[in-house]
Amino acid sequence: MSALWTAAEAVAATLGRATHSFAATGLSIDSRTLKAGDLYVALKGEHHDGHNFLAAAFAAKAAAALVARPPKDAPAEAPLLIVADTLRGLEDLARAARARSSAKIVAITGSAGKTTTKEMLRLACGALGPTHASGASFNNHWGVPFSLASLPREAAYGVFEIGMNHFGEIRALVCFVRPHAALITAIAPAHLEFFGSCEAIADAKSEIFEGLVPGGAAVLPAGNPYTERLAARAKQLGVARLLRFGETQGSEARLLSCEETGEGVRAKADILGKPVEFRLGAQGRHNAVNALGALLTVAAVEGDVLNAAAALREFSALKGRGARFTAGGIEVIDESYNANPASMAAALALLGAAKGRRIAVLGDMLELGEGGAALHAGLAPALEAARVDLVFLSGPLMAALWEKLPASRRGAYAANSAELAPSVAAALQEGDTVLIKGSHGSRMAAIVELLRGRKG
Repeated sequence: MSALWTAAEAVAATLGRATHSFAATGLSIDSRTLKAGDLYVALKGEHHDGHNFLAAAFAAKAAAALVARPPKDAPAEAPLLIVADTLRGLEDLARAARARSSAKIVAITGSAGKTTTKEMLRLACGALGPTHASGASFNNHWGVPFSLASLPREAAYGVFEIGMNHFGEIRALVCFVRPHAALITAIAPAHLEFFGSCEAIADAKSEIFEGLVPGGAAVLPAGNPYTERLAARAKQLGVARLLRFGETQGSEARLLSCEETGEGVRAKADILGKPVEFRLGAQGRHNAVNALGALLTVAAVEGDVLNAAAALREFSALKGRGARFTAGGIEVIDESYNANPASMAAALALLGAAKGRRIAVLGDMLELGEGGAALHAGLAPALEAARVDLVFLSGPLMAALWEKLPASRRGAYAANSAELAPSVAAALQEGDTVLIKGSHGSRMAAIVELLRGRKG
């Protein structure tokens, strides 16, 4: 395996001081998951200081450690790269990795679907050449530099997710990434607590266009109420290539049909005037639209769309983001990682296609601000459209939806997911399909794990 960072390269990037020569084949910020040969970056966070785990990192055979102070408990001969601040050092490595790379670079953000679409792009681009993508949801102030600093020098494609919940966060991160294409999956009510309006969310998300390289493309969701605002922001920045994807006529990538199969969806599309067919191992029209955005992004960086589309057959829904499993005669749709009104509506539509009794187990959607209760109550029509048989709700905000439900649909309400779980487990019958969804902070994953252990 070729070196990701040699001591000389890392010193040149950070202007730090190396105590010994080294050649690192990877990067790590966690001594528990560190692989032999990794460069360990001792980040200092709000609750933990990576410097306290240097001995563990070297015991796991780290190649070297990026530190802000000489450690007391590391081996005396341990190779160290000493810098003034380790987060700044990580950012310096990220800039250097981007500068030396000849890969086509894609950046993704959006109110919903960005991690799913990132994983679709990992597969799609991976069919065309060596591809590196952000791990997990590494999309914040340290996750983006970490992902970029981990970009292998031989990569042909790089795919980076960028998240935010305040103005300026994307602006600060996209300057490292400098993408050839910037994809926004959707604009929807999320983080309203911090922004106040969807127009403000669109403005914050549009910061991703500020990092586009000259000639780069902005890839936008057609038919979204805020698409034209995104387009206007892109044009202000001098972005000339605006590409839209969705179901709206005139879009550069248009979904023509979407058929649910037992294993996922089969879709037909027109992408830049060419017919494209693809399959996904994940159900839901919203996933087909996400895939369409991924394929248009491949086209934007001059990739082979047909080969990329063929690779999407291997895509399956992610844990907490639509993954399914069967336990004790019931089918569970795990959407427990996050939620906002748009993603909740998409998940309920997915539940509506299920056979047997349809059970919705929903937790609070967080960070919605003063209008949060009304947005929760506003889910009632989506439950009706999905023909949901029973609804189980937890959290103070979901109380507003409980009041809107007819008695025939009321399963149970509880203050939190732990209190709700026994009622859900007791009510389920063989043949039921259960959707579990809520913001990460509502802890709905605990109910998923309870049902995973269900016996027939």
